[in-house]
Amino acid sequence: MARAMFEYTKEVLRKVSFDTTLFTKEVKKAVKHLLPYEIEELKLFIISLLSFNPDLQKSLIYLEG
Repeated sequence: MARAMFEYTKEVLRKVSFDTTLFTKEVKKAVKHLLPYEIEELKLFIISLLSFNPDLQKSLIYLEG
């Protein structure tokens, strides 16, 4: 079930990636619900989105341990 949450989180983040504030809010929520290794994967996913919207880099601070 945890993997389903990770996939859902990625889908939501893709959809809100146009708005930095919404994106950051969703990242904060994700950190509460994902497992530590999934948070690392999420970090890589967000880095891949940076080419489309560099402002999203601000949200990476919430993924640091």
